[in-house]
Amino acid sequence: MGTHVIKMPDIGEGIAEVELSQWHVKVGDLVVEDQVLADVMTDKAMVDIPSPVHGKVIALGGQPGEVMAVGSVLISIEVEGAGNLKESAAPAPVAAKEPPVAAKVEAVVESKPAAAAAPRSAPVCQGPMVAREADERPLASPAVRKHALDLGIQLRLVRGTGPAGRVLHEDLDAYLAQGQTNASAPAAAAYAQRHDEEQIPVIGMRRKIAQRMQDATQRAAHFSYVEEIDVTAIEELRAHLNEKHGASRGKLTLLPFLVRALVVALRDFPQMNARYDDEAQVITRLGAVHVGVATQSDVGLMVPVVRHAEARSLWDSAAEISRLANAARNGKASRDELSGSTITLTSLGALGGIVSTPVLNLPEVAIVGVNKIVERPMVVKGQVVIRKMMNLSSSFDHRVVDGMDAALFIQAIRGLLEQPATLFVE
Repeated sequence: MGTHVIKMPDIGEGIAEVELSQWHVKVGDLVVEDQVLADVMTDKAMVDIPSPVHGKVIALGGQPGEVMAVGSVLISIEVEGAGNLKESAAPAPVAAKEPPVAAKVEAVVESKPAAAAAPRSAPVCQGPMVAREADERPLASPAVRKHALDLGIQLRLVRGTGPAGRVLHEDLDAYLAQGQTNASAPAAAAYAQRHDEEQIPVIGMRRKIAQRMQDATQRAAHFSYVEEIDVTAIEELRAHLNEKHGASRGKLTLLPFLVRALVVALRDFPQMNARYDDEAQVITRLGAVHVGVATQSDVGLMVPVVRHAEARSLWDSAAEISRLANAARNGKASRDELSGSTITLTSLGALGGIVSTPVLNLPEVAIVGVNKIVERPMVVKGQVVIRKMMNLSSSFDHRVVDGMDAALFIQAIRGLLEQPATLFVE
């Protein structure tokens, strides 16, 4: 028996250290080739680290939240034989081509005597219930944790069927179906005093989001501008196009129309499509419009980028927005897909409220926020009529963008959306 040591790989882009975000295995686990061992977080994306061998985990090189240097020992796996002793001790880099997030990483092998395996934790039951240690925190998304809390279910008792034993909504349903919790508890239980606490480490993607938001609010001179827009006409156009072409070209949401409005308005306001390097004191205005589309995922807010929006049709933009959103939500977006935006569009859809104050996505100087559409009585040519209204809540970097220019920019977008034919007049 020998030991296969996997060192923290060189993710590329000159990154010297990464954050260990999550383990998918523990000491004593048997692993197979290509099984994901851990997630690590770079400045731009989450990266999966797969196993290059079959074997048993005998040691973990760090704890979630720990920042590890490239080349440091990540994990040790006991394997059959002595291992490939001819491997170099330096970590092999990721392939030079544009890698997906789940890029396969070569491991480094060192010859060591086999270590004794740590005792394994209690086996998982085959049913919906599992016995975990009292202090063991099962993997689950915030939504699943809230759902379990609402149902009065202790997550540590629920068997997870997701990746790495993650507890899913379906697992909660299975647990309830087996009668493992008292779903019909007296109503008085809802008013019982509670004294429980939960400490949640700010690590991985959540730490990166926190750092970026703090950095943006400390460095940029934010100001926001809100304007209401009558979207009745563009919603009618969208419905017409979906009825006529939806089956063959795909359904259109409002987002591709907003992307198109940004592209057209930026022709007259190029100072909004820019990045500001405040250390070098240089503003870079770009001809290409790379629109970041803020997307919520289980690990937090991500901003995949629709590149060269200026060269895309409505349906092309719609397909790319959908593809990128799915990749981000599934954790499959590459580093390149999550970087390089020149202006950002953020929307909470039906939950968009009436006003918001978006935080800039530095080093950009403008972000356009979309609020929900509501039907309201409006006075049009002296008559009270029902119109579909929507607010745009946008933020700008006052170090670069003057208030008058910001207002004129949003008014230009308003004009384009209220008279949608102008979106396509060259």
